[in-house]
Amino acid sequence: MKNSSAELYEKFKNYDFSDAKPASQIPHLVELQAQAGKKARITIRVDRDVLAAFKARAEMVNGNYQTLMNDALRQFAQGLTLADVVRDAVRETLKKSRRSSMSSRK
Repeated sequence: MKNSSAELYEKFKNYDFSDAKPASQIPHLVELQAQAGKKARITIRVDRDVLAAFKARAEMVNGNYQTLMNDALRQFAQGLTLADVVRDAVRETLKKSRRSSMSSRK
């Protein structure tokens, strides 16, 4: 997986940030972060087997296990069941299949 922060690191690696204030101490930055609706950093404890399963799945799809966990939590929070997720996946796959078969007929 490519490290997307490598270019920024190279650009700023020689800067001295020792006197820099944390963003939480700068009201304007706090407001911008709140408006941006970015993800919140949390600490969570999960069973080792659950973490291993998400990491394995992420590796299989060349993704990020944290994103997969976030998606699973979002689906749970929205009240989606496994049946809902599977049904949506099947529908999307069928749509793609129909589109590709229609385009190949032309």
